[in-house]
Amino acid sequence: MYRVAIIEGDGIGPEVVNAALHVLNKVVARYALNIEFIKVEAGDAAVKKYGVAVPEDSWRIIKSCDVILKGPVGESAGDVVVKIRRGLDLYANIRPSKAFPGVKALNPNIDLVIVRENTEDVYVRAEYILPNDVSIAIRVISKKASQRIARKAFEIARNRRKKVTVVHKANVLTITDGLFRSMTYEVKKEYPDVDIDEMYIDAAVMDIVRKPERFDVIVTTNLYGDILSDLAAYVSGSIGLASSANIGDEKAMFEPIHGAAFDIAGKGIANPTAMILSAAWMLKWLGEKSHSERYVEAGKSIERAVEITLAEGKKLTPDLGGNATTIEFTEAIASKI
Repeated sequence: MYRVAIIEGDGIGPEVVNAALHVLNKVVARYALNIEFIKVEAGDAAVKKYGVAVPEDSWRIIKSCDVILKGPVGESAGDVVVKIRRGLDLYANIRPSKAFPGVKALNPNIDLVIVRENTEDVYVRAEYILPNDVSIAIRVISKKASQRIARKAFEIARNRRKKVTVVHKANVLTITDGLFRSMTYEVKKEYPDVDIDEMYIDAAVMDIVRKPERFDVIVTTNLYGDILSDLAAYVSGSIGLASSANIGDEKAMFEPIHGAAFDIAGKGIANPTAMILSAAWMLKWLGEKSHSERYVEAGKSIERAVEITLAEGKKLTPDLGGNATTIEFTEAIASKI
């Protein structure tokens, strides 16, 4: 029995999470999967109710579960995701971006994976106010974290087009980004079959838009990866399509990269694709971890159903140029499982 902690989140979170659960329940029955879904409170609503974004009871359940499926969180997103990522040492944030059939992409040639270090950088949230109205933030880049995220990037590239691009700003941040870059090149020695190149963050931003085909796997630090992956999702057609994984050595959390979108919450028009694909990825991860082909195939069946639905173009949410509701779009995917 796998135990999955479900965080509905805020804004459109409950809507897209429930859409994902609808599809998950279909494949659980279809493939006879042994999974228990446990909803836990976390996010803005938890802050209002308990005074903290992740109450102690929720944290206890999260730690006891095999995996976390998380919806988008509002103003308390940092408190939720940083606690989970650092608390469970989910050091690799993996964010693929590709153009889907039937979806109008800004650049249809995009097919890349951003591998983002997930526990350090300015996201350690060590910010301070100094005298004379000066504020500072401490940036942490370590040898250990840089090496292990580089290994993850090379492993992924080895199963793709065998190229890693390290994105940095070592010409300015010579010590911190310099360490990250040098550790990536050091790890490269373990992967002679994978090519490596490098690019400054500002140049990478331009090329993700104008010629994304030059990238296979991008490895980068926490803040750069956060920004680049949002841009890449936009280039692929919609941020509502972008799933992500936060992976450690033992546990993982899967979530869409988009935010809570309070402006459309409750209107029934949110695009649940990223949430549904995150759920599919979760099943594949569970299957690969336990060597269970049923779980892997269940995840792939969801991905196929999503791609068929997008390619048909009959039931699309407004952000994709259609007029279907969240429920109608979800039903279209579920019907193809």
